[in-house]
Amino acid sequence: MESLNGRVALVTGGGAGLGGAICECLGEAGVTVVVADVRNDLAQNVAKRIEQAGGRAVPLELDVGNEEQDRQAVARIADQFGRLDILVNNAGVDVTVSIEELAVADWDRIVRTNLTGPFMLSKFALPVMRGQGGGQIVNVVSTAAKRAWANAAAYHASKWGLLGFTYALHVEGRKDKVKVTAVIAGGMRTGFLLDRFPDIDQDTLQDPRNVAEVIRTVLVQPAETVVPEVMVLPMRETSWP
Repeated sequence: MESLNGRVALVTGGGAGLGGAICECLGEAGVTVVVADVRNDLAQNVAKRIEQAGGRAVPLELDVGNEEQDRQAVARIADQFGRLDILVNNAGVDVTVSIEELAVADWDRIVRTNLTGPFMLSKFALPVMRGQGGGQIVNVVSTAAKRAWANAAAYHASKWGLLGFTYALHVEGRKDKVKVTAVIAGGMRTGFLLDRFPDIDQDTLQDPRNVAEVIRTVLVQPAETVVPEVMVLPMRETSWP
């Protein structure tokens, strides 16, 4: 297994939920973590917890749907640390309404955050990773890329698209020693679900830390091995075969 100590990672949506768990997990492994979130206060809180635990982290206010912010973020990291070893595209949004009720502006925002954002950050990170001899990109997808339910049309479209984009990126990245992985996560006990569905049975969900640990396992695979896709489900997932 490879060591993560001394590597540099950019984690989007890192201020809470799964993103926060990923940041803390990588921080414990010796990674310098750039905690990126559209809410700078949340990013600062996670970065502070990592540093208090003895790790290295810096907060970064970032709207992943903004092309110029993405470009500047990657350039700033490469300039400050001299490298970017890991990119975790985790930021995601959703609006729980029917197709008829879904505003075009909300469709655009969801797709831009969940799909266009990972594309732009990967596009800007690839040359940096190529120049340093390799790197790893992890796209946090969802079981929403494998099945469908009502009132989540834009979310499904973005996550199915993200899964397809991940495989395309996997093919293109291999020649430059850039590993690309889709992490398909089932329901987790995070605000993303609990804030919208307060009556959900939390026993059917999983701790986001469990998914973060799987991501760390993917990242420490030997240089000759890549994991293109991995699915992480709660044992009591109710709507999965």
